[in-house]
Amino acid sequence: MVHREFSVDLNKPLVFQVGHLGEDYEEWVHQPIVTKETPRFFSNGLIEFLTRTRWWAIPLIWLPVVCWLVSLSLENGVPVNHAPLTVLAGVCLWTFMEYCLHRFVFHIRTTSYWGNTLHYLVHGCHHKHPMDGLRLVFPPAATAILLVPFWNLIKIVVPAPYSHAFLGGGLLGYVMYDCTHYYLHHGKPLKGVSYQLKRYHMNHHFRIQDKGFGITSTFWDRVFGTLPPKSAKKDS
Repeated sequence: MVHREFSVDLNKPLVFQVGHLGEDYEEWVHQPIVTKETPRFFSNGLIEFLTRTRWWAIPLIWLPVVCWLVSLSLENGVPVNHAPLTVLAGVCLWTFMEYCLHRFVFHIRTTSYWGNTLHYLVHGCHHKHPMDGLRLVFPPAATAILLVPFWNLIKIVVPAPYSHAFLGGGLLGYVMYDCTHYYLHHGKPLKGVSYQLKRYHMNHHFRIQDKGFGITSTFWDRVFGTLPPKSAKKDS
């Protein structure tokens, strides 16, 4: 019996197609389609709507939550001069999580039907359609769900009065990450740090996708030796 390779129909909802690619998924998902059009994921209109998020919804929804969390710590007796440092500690933790999630979760290799499908939903779609502006930031409903285990962990390792501000710092780091990520794809910086970060991230998308996992900085790539080769940077 002759094996027939599966071909994804880009004119139909994509999510439940990509799993059929099997071992070919890794190569397919890293061949980007550079267009600002938003592909359809699901046939169901409500589910499809929930997968699309405007970038400005992230700061609009989560920054008030950050302020509320910090205020809770202040009410619980945290000195005013301790609050900024606690928030900063949360931001720093987020940068490490950002790196680890991107490297070890978002770039995990899959070949099974459900493995490919889940990976495409979480991150593969971003590499396949890097300019899709409605799927660049994380949907707020999904963020709220993921905050639950994160909060439970923080309560274990951070002293109770400081825990809310620490969570607020982590959430602030996430907001900074998502807004930075959107800007790196759709902004047009001409010089400075933002220009260098854009080049760095575009290099990750279009040249060496197993290096350069930092979004808001290159710090953890330097620490763990995942900086892209210098020759690749010059060519980008």
